[in-house]
Amino acid sequence: MIKAQSKLNDERLARRIGYQFKQAELLKLALTHRSVSHKQNYERLEFLGDSLLGMIIANYLFTAYPSENEGRLTRMRATLVRQEALGKIANDLKLSQSLILSTGELKSGGHHRESILADTVEAIIGAIYVDCADLTVLEPIVLKWYEPYLDHIEPTDQLKDPKSRLQEYLQARKKPLPVYEVVDIQGDAPNQHFKVECEIEGLPTMQGEGASRRFAEQAVAADILKLLEHKS
Repeated sequence: MIKAQSKLNDERLARRIGYQFKQAELLKLALTHRSVSHKQNYERLEFLGDSLLGMIIANYLFTAYPSENEGRLTRMRATLVRQEALGKIANDLKLSQSLILSTGELKSGGHHRESILADTVEAIIGAIYVDCADLTVLEPIVLKWYEPYLDHIEPTDQLKDPKSRLQEYLQARKKPLPVYEVVDIQGDAPNQHFKVECEIEGLPTMQGEGASRRFAEQAVAADILKLLEHKS
């Protein structure tokens, strides 16, 4: 019964993604967080998917906006590939229901963490490409995900990185600046994985993860901004 339910869930996810994997293990890998396995996780696929996504979006914008200059096209692309945008795609695909996380990560709310969801979207893009090795198959799938967001693309102040936006948010309200602290480093250079805590007066301590201290700080800053925006 459990296997049958798992297969049903995989089929539903495949329909939402819009692609049927020939190598089912690739989709499983794309959904597997580092907390489950340091070696068998989505990070390599995420690396590939990040580059593919940038190219697909750049090609779309180049074709769809023939009168825009390079600077504006760059800002429009950044708007579409930033973490917040990928988080929306992940929610549309209901990826939180399918993430493979450790018990600890699951208890800490990792299946709803925007940074993890965004990374998983990129990993799935990488997995599709590895499975089909055909950009003409991958591109329409990705653009279908983005369809609700392509009508009105306007660069916004969210092009600033999350740490900068969080600092500006707090300064504007005359509040103390955030304090970041590395609480865990796993692996050996250059394949290290960082976990960072961020403390802000009046808020619960939150954590972020990434392949560098900077990425981990950006991840936790993005989650804090989301919390603050939800409260306001």
